[in-house]
Amino acid sequence: AAARGCCGVWRRAWQRRARGLASAPRGRRDVACNARGGAVPAGKSGLASWVPVVGLEIHAQISSNSKLFSGSQVQFAAPPNSLVSFFDASLPGTLPVLNRRCVEAAVMTGLALNCSINKKSLFDRKHYFYADLPAGYQITQQRVPIAVNGSLSYSLCTDNKISQMVTKTVRIKQIQLEQDSGKSLHDDTRSQTLVDLNRAGVGLMEVVMEPDMCCGEEAAAAVRELQLILQTLGSSQAVMAEGQLRVDANISVHHPEEPYGVRTEVKNINSIRFLAKAIDYEIQRQIEELKNGGMILNETRAFDSKLGCTIPMRDKEGKQDYRFMPEPNLPPLILYDEKSLPANMNHQQVVNIDWIRERLPDLPSVKRAKLVEQYGILPEHSFTLLNEDGLTEFFENVVKKTQMKPKKVIGWILNNLLSYLKQHSLTVKESPVSSFLLADLLNLLEKKEISSTVAKQVLAELWKGEGKTPLEIVKEKKLELIQDQKELEEICQAVIDGQENEVIMMVLG
Repeated sequence: AAARGCCGVWRRAWQRRARGLASAPRGRRDVACNARGGAVPAGKSGLASWVPVVGLEIHAQISSNSKLFSGSQVQFAAPPNSLVSFFDASLPGTLPVLNRRCVEAAVMTGLALNCSINKKSLFDRKHYFYADLPAGYQITQQRVPIAVNGSLSYSLCTDNKISQMVTKTVRIKQIQLEQDSGKSLHDDTRSQTLVDLNRAGVGLMEVVMEPDMCCGEEAAAAVRELQLILQTLGSSQAVMAEGQLRVDANISVHHPEEPYGVRTEVKNINSIRFLAKAIDYEIQRQIEELKNGGMILNETRAFDSKLGCTIPMRDKEGKQDYRFMPEPNLPPLILYDEKSLPANMNHQQVVNIDWIRERLPDLPSVKRAKLVEQYGILPEHSFTLLNEDGLTEFFENVVKKTQMKPKKVIGWILNNLLSYLKQHSLTVKESPVSSFLLADLLNLLEKKEISSTVAKQVLAELWKGEGKTPLEIVKEKKLELIQDQKELEEICQAVIDGQENEVIMMVLG
């Protein structure tokens, strides 16, 4: 429901890429679809291979206390229609007032994605009629968005081996500010649809990626990296389960050396796992359709996670359907940098691009490099630490409180703790084993007071959450390693004395 279409951006991008295909070097085309070894084989039919093309439009909800053009509060799961201003309800005479926080968040995101920030951007009206859009139009940026021409680097495993990772880059076409629509609630029991306008007017950043990817795995890796960047910046919480990050995937297939095929759009995917599945299914569906002599329709589809397939929704809207026009109630958005900022300008009344640039935090790629350098862990382990929310902090807390080397600590966290969490579908923050308890356990192991096998047994006991410390469990179950040589000899002698027959048989045998 966030944005039905892409302001014509995708259509122009697809046409531009199709025109340039014939003259593009072969190597560039191969790179664009080489995540799993190149084009998709057509099977035993003898037909030429197929080249899939994937691009994304991502709507990220801006972390802000109030909406993009009104003072209404932003809160997830609030009672229906409890956070709606007169402007959100589109009452006559109400006017939009731009939220400074949303502008700063978009600039911050654009800088982090290597974009050029437009010092002058414009707002437009995109018209369409839907029950949860009271005004009959959405305020967006179609002509001159706030940021353009960026890039996002992401990494993914090759052949499903985490030790073999390849880094790829997808171009960012643009980032634009726009308002969200409301939400339609379908009541099947009463055969009616209700409308909740709490989300109407919430600030969104739409990140439009060029069609540079070729499969669900690549798209999932790119979205996960973007999600980490947004969360690091604080520009969006990007929680997909709460609709704060929604993805539209544009997919087509074609034969090598031929123009791009007709694309379909799979709308409003709210899970990275479902995104990969939806794209891979749609690629295969299009290939099968074309192999059987059918046609691919330029349509909007939805992904049914239960059935694991995409289903048609409606024909794809064209740019003319939206009847874009300049937003008459909003002047151009003017941004400044240190060179263009007038001397007598009040700094609190403008957005300074350079001021935001100077305050950018370390991005995930920088954090990974620092983890590898500081702790001597493998690069692929740094990806796992950052990909799991809260795992980096957990790891660093354990390292601070244990005598074990970081390389060994990371093994225990990834191979043991993380497997427990995934087995029970828990997040790091929900773990019954805290970083302090794990550090205590690893200290016992490092001091050779327990064996590695015993340590795993104690970890299993800690997982029960009974409030016992590792040392208490070890003593209660008498799991300590015996260091006294004399005591060990006495134990061995007692065993031998108690098994006389077995000893005789061994000696005679």
